[in-house]
Amino acid sequence: MEVEQLLKEMNVLEEGHFLLNSGLHSKYYFQKFRILENPHATSLLCSKIVDEFRNKHVDWIIGPTTGGIIIAFEVARQLGVYTGFAEDRGGKRTVGRGFDIKGKKILVVDDVMTTGKSIIETVEAVKGKGAEIAGIAVLIDRCGAELPFAYYATYRKVVENFEPATCPLCKANIPLTKPGGV
Repeated sequence: MEVEQLLKEMNVLEEGHFLLNSGLHSKYYFQKFRILENPHATSLLCSKIVDEFRNKHVDWIIGPTTGGIIIAFEVARQLGVYTGFAEDRGGKRTVGRGFDIKGKKILVVDDVMTTGKSIIETVEAVKGKGAEIAGIAVLIDRCGAELPFAYYATYRKVVENFEPATCPLCKANIPLTKPGGV
């Protein structure tokens, strides 16, 4: 399966002038819910993560809320291990809900990595519970970040993001859109 072709067929990659959740602006937006609404496509992409980490002896898969939960569930289902999530509680991401991960090897997963913030917060939450990070995996990496753990992305496209004050798309008067969430 050619991942880029699948993403194009599903209209995942959009071009324009977008306000990202991080507050940054971008010429490109990955409409991740075009993947997540399609169980077959989600399963196919998650199987690439499973293939990468199958022999790493992972005990649990943890993803940040919201899309990361779906990825975590499907990867865990395919690996036959437990799954959980890290949620924002009072401005801090935490692994709660009685997920007993102390001393376990955890694979942290997410849907799209834009800045790495939710992955880093999830890693900190997992380590705060006394668990070990076995690796990190995402469906789409749009930033090309270097991480200090085994790392895998099913698709990478490094996309430049802009601070609003210096955004060339704003200067060119291209209308700004806030995708998702509607």
